[in-house]
Amino acid sequence: MTNHCKEPHVFRPLEGKNIVFGISGGIAAFKAADYIRGLKKLGANIKVVLTENGARFVTPLTFSALTGNPCFHSMFDQNNPSFMPHIELANWGDVLVILPASADIIGKTANGIADDLLTTLFLSFDSKKLVFPSMNPAMYENPAVQDNIQRLRDRGVVVVEPEEGTVVCGAKGRGRLPGFDTVLVQIRKALAHKDLKGLNILVTSGPTREPIDPIRFISNRSSGKMGLAIAKTAFIRGARVRLVTGPTCMEPPPYFGSIQVETANEMAQEVFREAEAADIIIMAAAVADYSPVTYSASKIKKSDQEMTIRLEKTTDILKELGARKKPGQILVGFCAETEDLIENGFKKLEQKNLDLIVANNITEPGAGFDWDTNKVYLIDPDKNIEELPLLHKEEVAERIFDRILKLNSGS
Repeated sequence: MTNHCKEPHVFRPLEGKNIVFGISGGIAAFKAADYIRGLKKLGANIKVVLTENGARFVTPLTFSALTGNPCFHSMFDQNNPSFMPHIELANWGDVLVILPASADIIGKTANGIADDLLTTLFLSFDSKKLVFPSMNPAMYENPAVQDNIQRLRDRGVVVVEPEEGTVVCGAKGRGRLPGFDTVLVQIRKALAHKDLKGLNILVTSGPTREPIDPIRFISNRSSGKMGLAIAKTAFIRGARVRLVTGPTCMEPPPYFGSIQVETANEMAQEVFREAEAADIIIMAAAVADYSPVTYSASKIKKSDQEMTIRLEKTTDILKELGARKKPGQILVGFCAETEDLIENGFKKLEQKNLDLIVANNITEPGAGFDWDTNKVYLIDPDKNIEELPLLHKEEVAERIFDRILKLNSGS
């Protein structure tokens, strides 16, 4: 698809944030180089501390080139004896990330051992600390390693579970370094203000598919990107998140609970089940309004005759949620239109007993389905209308939650 829209300002959620990146000895050190490149593109300032064994996998010069800063790997600087990097870096950094974290570095940090720059920095660092273990699955599951991980967690260190899969040595199990998205979200969460902490937030995303036969179905162009952005943002800001998603090309993230559904009926069942415990419900899914009356268990063969498919209305999930809404529960809907956007938004807001509606004209370049960006209006029952410029969908999600918090405070 050719993007003819005006380019929005670049999405840089880590702008101005200082990240100290500790890299210990492990084959996953090569991934750290790629992750650092990605974090830099999102605005982060990064300084790397490399252990002696880490330098055997990737050279200090590589990290200096990637960050634009010196790579630190020694406690001492013979040219500047008064420079104490473990103190300077501790004062500079907003967050300390150890990636990959070997069994050795986990054991040392858990037991207060400070025999090199990284372990000494760990003891000096008073801000947020994130540890990403990566090792052979048998090593990771070893009781000694698990005890050390629990000790770190008990002290407030965030230790992010590795992923399951096949590691470099060929062993299978839990030990692989998480993907970049997980690393990014965990860093952003560590740096974020947790103004949604303690809230249960239910989000829906993606399309539904209404089957005609084993091959064909009725659906729509929703990519699920907006709903996923909302769920991620809620998690980053401290909420407990539940995502109910229709079929999309995106894998649900591992860091919050998700339920995958296919049809409008399946989505209705799951949403009604989860809604009871939710403080905030945001229905970003594009649920089919109609579904075929009958389903053919075998493929419908092409013929010379016209084919007619009778459709019946699906459950209006949003309207039913509005009717069931508990005192204090916030319900947010989406309104995708091609004309009369504000008028249709108000109508849907009133008919479905919503607290906020997010309306967008899907014919505008850069807005609506498939794009990473969106341009929306936020409308509340008092007919306050806030027009947002073309923004990255995660920035739109931020603004939606800012508005929800104002609703909660009564301002």
